[in-house]
Amino acid sequence: MRKYPIPPFPRQPQEVPGDQFKMDPKPDCGEQTYVGHGRMTGKIALITGGDSGIGRAVAIAFAREGADVAISYLDEHEDAQDTARLVEEAGRQCLLIPGDLVDKAHCEDVVAKTVERFGRIDTLVNNAAFQMSHETLEEISDEEWVRTFDTNITAIFRICKAALPSMAPGSSIINTSSVNSDSPTPTLLPYATTKGAIANFSAGLAQMLGPKGIRVNSVAPGPIWTPLIVATMPEDTVRDFGSQTPLGRPGQPVEVSPIYVLLASDEGSYITGSRYGVTGGKPIL
Repeated sequence: MRKYPIPPFPRQPQEVPGDQFKMDPKPDCGEQTYVGHGRMTGKIALITGGDSGIGRAVAIAFAREGADVAISYLDEHEDAQDTARLVEEAGRQCLLIPGDLVDKAHCEDVVAKTVERFGRIDTLVNNAAFQMSHETLEEISDEEWVRTFDTNITAIFRICKAALPSMAPGSSIINTSSVNSDSPTPTLLPYATTKGAIANFSAGLAQMLGPKGIRVNSVAPGPIWTPLIVATMPEDTVRDFGSQTPLGRPGQPVEVSPIYVLLASDEGSYITGSRYGVTGGKPIL
């Protein structure tokens, strides 16, 4: 329970989408601790939102398990370069692809550049997300609602559709949902709504792609200490973030990455159509 930092946390406002290198304490993505065991040797992975937080932890884990990694990210170049360095220090290749996933053409380009570089996609992790906090429905603009959906769920649809021709039987799709898919936080209404959509999309797509031998699952983390938290939540929420969980603290990204490894590896060959919570003790249904 006390292996990782516990609240209260210091004041640290940031602009959206947030930078990991500015956080205090810095999230633990397994930079010093994750040890691979060859569970993804020779695989090719595409991870959206892979520059920081959960995406970085997954990129590090996949690389140390033997996979080459393509990382899509918005514009957090310093975080992305640092993640690429960690992947390459593990002896694997890393392709960085910046840009905004609200653009359909960019979603398709992310897949095309990955396939051009590596020839195929064995594991697709849709992890990029956008959120903002609001106390009332009236505060949520139409533009923000649309942007949240375009980033969090429409991009997943577009990327899955573009990637499918380059995914063979035995491939895996893992979509990052949230504890909000089961227990929505009212101040995160647009975000929480998309996370419910991700859970349902993943369960339905798993049934659609099962005959092709492609597995689809979703992971429901929360609360996890990432740049999105400090960039989008009120100061008092950041200060006490994670304190309401049975473990009394937020999770660290490195504590989430092992479930992605399981779902991406051949060890997860009969796991599809499910949602896995990493919540510090808060049940999901």
